[in-house]
Amino acid sequence: MKLLALETANEQCSVSIVDETQELYFQLDLRAKAQTQTILPMIEQGLNQTAIELANLTAIAFSRGPGSFSGVRINAAVTQALAWANDVPVVPVSTLQALAQAAHRLYGLTQVTAVLDARMQEVYIASYQLDANGIMQAVDEEQLLSYADATPQIKFTVVGSGSELIQSEQTQYKDLSATAQDIATIAREAAQRKAWVSAELALPVYLRDNAWKKISEQGKP
Repeated sequence: MKLLALETANEQCSVSIVDETQELYFQLDLRAKAQTQTILPMIEQGLNQTAIELANLTAIAFSRGPGSFSGVRINAAVTQALAWANDVPVVPVSTLQALAQAAHRLYGLTQVTAVLDARMQEVYIASYQLDANGIMQAVDEEQLLSYADATPQIKFTVVGSGSELIQSEQTQYKDLSATAQDIATIAREAAQRKAWVSAELALPVYLRDNAWKKISEQGKP
């Protein structure tokens, strides 16, 4: 198995290539909103270094949102184009689940409430706990909520950029972000089960139905 994982939903950019047991390539670009310039060169570099051709990939995994609108859109568009052109299946991964996986990878946390700043006085939120395969699995639904409505939804240790927006305590993980490493970890297990979709179903998830509209058209101040 050879899997390519992409992460641009957090306004940064990272690429990972893994096989069944190990990471073969990883690169992270921390510059904000530089995904359009960096994602394709990073993918090309990874494929060249690992001597893997796109058509020989088992699957392409991507962070499908919720997250930065432009970042999610870039991730989905690049994934769709590569998967379609090379007849490779796709594994969409929740950005919130990837954030929870990052909390486990970096800090060993096994139960977290993942919260991302959604702007407009709202957050994306969902809770996760570790399963027997080492994957952080959802225990409730992803939601887009106001700060006040999100606070009662906290079940576990809060992680992510929205943590300090909905509570004044336990914000030590507010700077935590997922990378393509976390996308790859989740997608590897899914790919082993052939839990993937075709390229045309590599769709972004925004949660905010009118995210594509200009702010002035959204009926919000």
